[in-house]
Amino acid sequence: QVQLVESGGGLVQAGGSLRLSCATSGRTFTDYALAWFRQAPGQDREFVSAISWNGGLTDYTDSLKGCATISKDNAKNTVYLQMNSLKPEDTAVYYCAARRYYYSNLSNSYNYWGQGTQVTVSS
Repeated sequence: QVQLVESGGGLVQAGGSLRLSCATSGRTFTDYALAWFRQAPGQDREFVSAISWNGGLTDYTDSLKGCATISKDNAKNTVYLQMNSLKPEDTAVYYCAARRYYYSNLSNSYNYWGQGTQVTVSS
């Protein structure tokens, strides 16, 4: 089992920044790829960003390319998502997810999920 706990969400004005954190425990952190998904009210959960088990590969949804950076700290068993230039359409609950080794942008391929953290961007 892998436990995931997100933090760092909140209310921010358009153009602002947030850094989300996902603390993990339970299994070898370095064996897992980690991803961020988000879900706005009434919408499907969508892929945001992912990082491979060794941190060597990353991916981002097109709308956040150039505005977000995903990283992992193996010493702290934590993955981060730094988001800049936030827009109101980025408002959603952001979830951290984990799967073995290689990431995917498909939510149903992830075995472990956190509870989510709310991000609200005001205009």
